[in-house]
Amino acid sequence: MSHHDTNPFADEEVNPFADPSVKKGSGGRGGGGISPLPPEPYESGATIDIPLDTHSTKDITAKEKKLKAKEAELKRREEELTRKEEAIKKAGIVIEVKNWPAFFPIIHNDIANEIPIHLQTTMYVAFATLIGLVICLLYNMVAVTTAWTKGYSPIIWLLAVIYTLTGIPGGFYLWYRPLYQAARTDSALRFGSFLLVYSVHIAFCVLAAIAPELVFRGGSMTGILAALSISPQDRALGIIYFVGSALFCCESLVSIWVIQQVFMYFRGSGKAAEMKREVARQTMMTAL
Repeated sequence: MSHHDTNPFADEEVNPFADPSVKKGSGGRGGGGISPLPPEPYESGATIDIPLDTHSTKDITAKEKKLKAKEAELKRREEELTRKEEAIKKAGIVIEVKNWPAFFPIIHNDIANEIPIHLQTTMYVAFATLIGLVICLLYNMVAVTTAWTKGYSPIIWLLAVIYTLTGIPGGFYLWYRPLYQAARTDSALRFGSFLLVYSVHIAFCVLAAIAPELVFRGGSMTGILAALSISPQDRALGIIYFVGSALFCCESLVSIWVIQQVFMYFRGSGKAAEMKREVARQTMMTAL
């Protein structure tokens, strides 16, 4: 009986790791002549050393220290600023932030939040008279400048500049700020000082609307008398002066309404008697 394979159609076993240069030998199943590749050595639990950049680690540590130092300094400054603000509040000092006009803040003015509701209308109208004074004086300077270009004396232009440069800051610091502080703190003395200085303001506006020669030299103020003297020589310039006179008349009328309202509140709320007591007390302390 001849020797033969049990299954002639079975596939041969192929070793994928065998060296292709070695030919298949005879005898045995799957080709005993095929030699597999030797396995790579592997040690269980072996560690792999990865080199670290020591310079980078030191830089990160130094940056962290700097950030912590800056954070501590900012915290210290914040605590110091908080202590100063608390000390200022305890001392009764009010920090005023410039907020008007919004496009270029030059003064502090917050009637809606700092003035009592019963005095807000008066304060708004008083602020309007301050703006009106600015408009009147600037218009007067423009009118007098026009007169100067038409051959009038340059002295009247110099006087108009003096009126403007002294009148605008004078109105703000001499009577508007005292009224603002008086309404905010309800101070009788400040109300009294406002009434006194505001009376001078009204007198100035009335005289400016008339512009007598004895007070305002040679057309340096756009009043009725100045307009009447200029109109026969130059009708256009006379009209300009009449407009300036009308502006000062409006300013005078509104200012009279403001001083009436403040005076009524000053008398009705008992501030007059309180001011007398404060003046007497201060006089006594000065004498002592």
